[in-house]
Amino acid sequence: MSRPLLFLDVDGPLNPYAAECGKRPEGYTTLSAPEEAGWATGEPEGTRPHRRTHRRPHRGPLQVWLNPDHGRALLTLGYEICWATTWMNDANTWIGPVLGLPELPFVDFGSALFQERPDGVHWKSEPLVKYADGRPFAWVDDEQSDADHAHVSANHHAPALLHHVNPRRGLRGSDFRALADFAASVTTPTPARWAANSDT
Repeated sequence: MSRPLLFLDVDGPLNPYAAECGKRPEGYTTLSAPEEAGWATGEPEGTRPHRRTHRRPHRGPLQVWLNPDHGRALLTLGYEICWATTWMNDANTWIGPVLGLPELPFVDFGSALFQERPDGVHWKSEPLVKYADGRPFAWVDDEQSDADHAHVSANHHAPALLHHVNPRRGLRGSDFRALADFAASVTTPTPARWAANSDT
């Protein structure tokens, strides 16, 4: 395939859960999803670590802020979009329709979900590198660190962009421009370029 992958997180980039004063940003709409939405299936009740968006004083619907314009903007970037979120396939049920996105593939994090590593590498990093399998990718999230940059650089021998989004603001115009620039720089690589990357 000629297009790079776009690994897309929900809480932070699409849902600015940490917005100032706890107010819904302009241009966003509120989605009310069931409390259990966004969790991997098969986890015993009471064993789920609390996502930031689940830290609420009472049980009830999960409130998510989404900007319907983001779906169209994401689709014009030149990527193959893939959910990379604790919502996993639930993102296709709850998040995608609000944004106008088609059903998308998702990374099944399996046993890696929420498992902290002693080296400080985020639990998503290794599964994303494995899923990419040598393809260029951008990872949009609000939790990457220097350890993740180092891990991806050492284990993924193709171009990669770890793009951090401030969870107080969510995706902005500058983020879309950075993603578009990266996609343009890696689209349709030549065989010689792939060969050069495989030797690094």
